[in-house]
Amino acid sequence: MPCFATAAPPGSLAVEIRRTTDGIPHLKAASWTALGRGVGYVQAEDALCSLAEAFVTYEGRRSWFFGADGRPARLSTFGRPLNLELDFFWRGFADDKVVAAYRAAHPPELNQLIEGYAAGYNRYLAEARRNGDTRRSCLNAPWVREITAVDIYRRMYSAQVAAGYARFIPEIVNAHPAAAPTQSDAADADALRYKLSMRIGDEPGLGSNALALGGDATQQQGAVLFGNPHWYWGGPDRFYQMHLTIPGKLNVAGVAFLGIPVVMVGFNEHVAWSHTVSAARRFGLFDLTLADGKAYRYRLGEGDEPMTAREVSVDVRAADGSRQVQTRTLHQTRYGPVVDLGGHHPAFGWSAQKALAIRDVNAENFRIFRNFFYWNQAKSLDDFIAIQRREAGIPWVNTVAIGRNDQRVWYADVGNVPNAPDALRARCGTALGQAFATLDPLTPVLDGSKPDCNWLTEAGSVQPGAMPVDRLPSLLRTDYVANMNDSYWLSNAAQPLEGYATVLGGERQPLSLRTRLGHHIAGNFIGSPQAPATVLRRLEREVLDAEVYSAVLFKEQALQGACRNDVVALRPQSAKLAAQGEAASAGAVRQVTVAPACQVLRAWRNTGDADARGPLLWEAFWERLNELPDSERYQVPFSPTAPLTTPSGIKLSDDAQQQALAGAIEALAVQGITPDETLGARRYVQSGGSNVPLYGGCHVMGYFTVTCGLADDGHVGPDAVANSYLQLVRFDRRGGVEARTLLAHGQDEDAVSGGAGSAPVQRYADKAWLSFPFSEADIRRDAGFSRRVLQ
Repeated sequence: MPCFATAAPPGSLAVEIRRTTDGIPHLKAASWTALGRGVGYVQAEDALCSLAEAFVTYEGRRSWFFGADGRPARLSTFGRPLNLELDFFWRGFADDKVVAAYRAAHPPELNQLIEGYAAGYNRYLAEARRNGDTRRSCLNAPWVREITAVDIYRRMYSAQVAAGYARFIPEIVNAHPAAAPTQSDAADADALRYKLSMRIGDEPGLGSNALALGGDATQQQGAVLFGNPHWYWGGPDRFYQMHLTIPGKLNVAGVAFLGIPVVMVGFNEHVAWSHTVSAARRFGLFDLTLADGKAYRYRLGEGDEPMTAREVSVDVRAADGSRQVQTRTLHQTRYGPVVDLGGHHPAFGWSAQKALAIRDVNAENFRIFRNFFYWNQAKSLDDFIAIQRREAGIPWVNTVAIGRNDQRVWYADVGNVPNAPDALRARCGTALGQAFATLDPLTPVLDGSKPDCNWLTEAGSVQPGAMPVDRLPSLLRTDYVANMNDSYWLSNAAQPLEGYATVLGGERQPLSLRTRLGHHIAGNFIGSPQAPATVLRRLEREVLDAEVYSAVLFKEQALQGACRNDVVALRPQSAKLAAQGEAASAGAVRQVTVAPACQVLRAWRNTGDADARGPLLWEAFWERLNELPDSERYQVPFSPTAPLTTPSGIKLSDDAQQQALAGAIEALAVQGITPDETLGARRYVQSGGSNVPLYGGCHVMGYFTVTCGLADDGHVGPDAVANSYLQLVRFDRRGGVEARTLLAHGQDEDAVSGGAGSAPVQRYADKAWLSFPFSEADIRRDAGFSRRVLQ
């Protein structure tokens, strides 16, 4: 029977692109395909080079265009492995099966949106080349090509495995049996512990702040949401802000990763939500005992089982331009691919007796963007929650949300988590797993030789091996919920969440200073309820105060000891000498005058504003104090019964504090920094042809306002890990949405590397929140309004 294409109704492929202040696109269309065309077009217009390089990455062709030994220019969730390593991974894992699984899992409308995105991207590329657009330096590069929907599905897979496989790309593609047994080296433990401490990517501090205040804070007049991802300022995972509308079907605004055509953090007329990186582990390891003399077979029950070998080939361009093909064999087990951690710690490498397999719970999770697609259309907070529980597809983040005409606020780490309860871990533990737990107690390491030691599949598991939704932490309150990247345990100070599996992140553990400050901010609102409009305005100020909580809590006491003498005899502190057992005081003693620095710190008001004098000195001082264990540093240790006020008090001797301050002064002097230098003189972004001073700092200092991932000279650029998209949202009683937003790095991919598009960057630096034009009337009256229709 012949198959005929259905003709599109008149105007169904047209998309209206409206731009408002700071270049934010508001896309309006009559169909999902047309809306996707608009998203693909505007994202390519603002970030063509970032997108094009990403599509080359996900296709597995970096070695051909950029050299096998090169690395991506920008940070991302998959780090910066060698190009050849990335190519082998994407070729081996983001294959046709992944594309088919996405297409089968998605509703037709979402697939139409994706097809449209590819068409819109291609349209911009063709127009730009035809018109000789000079804004994008990569425009005519050979690696910039037209795309298809397949490229978008591969891009989605990158986000899908960001907290699992993508954390270990070199360790997976380079896995091979060792020629001889390896021995554990305790000195390697710190390197592996550090790697495992990163939940996403290779940079510390990736995460977010999210805070929702309910009716108890707003005089029972609804809720207010604050969301603030600390995320990449450049590269393929950078956030892009947009507003998507299909009249009668969809009206949602917010941000998504580049290459994604649905809103991932944002709001519609009925709900608003944000995310923070979860503390839960999304992967697990399996301890394989190899069959005698057989490196590629592992014991299973009474017998053994072969690994599955898959050859993957990658094109590499030789120095003379010729094509060379490199082939590598990737090994799979029933649990997942073999991962060789021997380069970090020999005990966890692939030896003649042992190997490790890694299982990523999200490798089979094709519900992620379906979940976001449905959320974009949610009609109430209850609808939003029901979608989250039904799909359980959120891959590696917590969720905080509010709804219209609803006094409640929602926190949940409801998503996709390995079903590895503590009882299973106790029953299926191994000696190697116990050793691994000293480095990382969260990751389940189970005995791969026992068939009944795989993750459990039970009633309520949305996919094999996933934890049932009713065992995942969530909270509905009318006062507040918050998460600042610590575990679910203290999402509200009055109602700790306890009794959950260890794999979910742990309980009754010390909180970060950033988390403590976030709860302090929330408590101020609960104690003095005000009208929601007033709450929103107060939040505008308080979340960008750039308060340095380590200084608020400890500066006064630290200075009592550090500033007892005007001059300090600074002893050389050499970690190398100490490791060799030599006296730390060996070498010349230097006299350091600390009195002027003490005056600077006493006068400083404990904020990291751009014009503040003192933050640079305090950061260098606190960094040295922070190197010492909590047991040596604090008078009062952490108590789970007083988590927001402990640990407290400085326990260190005066001498230790004096050495830390004098060392900080000298360290700054080496960089040419005086103790009274303003923060913005060193912490700035190059945008629009000038240096724009910034505020905030790294989260370890207790900054709620995060500006981290700094270059060696202190400036902030595309590799920053910092405040990215900020939103404040409330719903008024007349049916309107009141939203304030900031996009710290701007829409344009060059805005934070000296290029154009500096207006939103300067807005963020000025703390000048943008009143987001959400209604049609507000869009059209916006001072930056422009309009174009893509037919």
